[in-house]
Amino acid sequence: MLAETWMLDLAASPWALAVLFAVVVADAFLVVVPGEAAVSAFGALAVTTGSPPLIAVIAVGAVAAFCGDAACFAIGRRVGLERWRWMRGPRVSAAFGWARTRLDRSTAVVVFTARFIPFARLAVNLVAGASGSPAPRYLAAVAIAAVGWSTYQASVGAIVGIIVPGGPVVAVIVSVVVAVGLGVVVDAAVARLSRRRTAE
Repeated sequence: MLAETWMLDLAASPWALAVLFAVVVADAFLVVVPGEAAVSAFGALAVTTGSPPLIAVIAVGAVAAFCGDAACFAIGRRVGLERWRWMRGPRVSAAFGWARTRLDRSTAVVVFTARFIPFARLAVNLVAGASGSPAPRYLAAVAIAAVGWSTYQASVGAIVGIIVPGGPVVAVIVSVVVAVGLGVVVDAAVARLSRRRTAE
């Protein structure tokens, strides 16, 4: 099967982890880039093909997530929240307001929660940088969240790879679907909780 051959070649490629790193870093800036799905897919490949090693997938995913979030924090610190036109749109401004309110209440909790919600994490990182959050403390929270996120996403893929028959192609497809589905559920749950707290 062509797809299976391609996936086996990708898994064995010395560039596999570099590709994963690039996708996850890009996901920090461009919410349409599927960073979560990529880590889950590589987690599935790790257990169905043996390459790349699962621990390497987790480590690279975590480092890439940290680098992307730290870069967004640095951009917020340097350019603020109004430099570019897209930042001044009503939806983006509302997201920045949401992030600012949450960061004032509990930095660690909001950083960890936002790591699992693509646009929220972009808003939180930019706002934290622009508002002058102390870099050492904030980036420590970002690092912990990145490790937790990468471990979770890779584990989703690995578990799917173990329990779903059909080889690496099926495992990757199912792991991506599961990762996206879980992301939607988490996003909806956080939004509902946020609305409830606002109402109170």
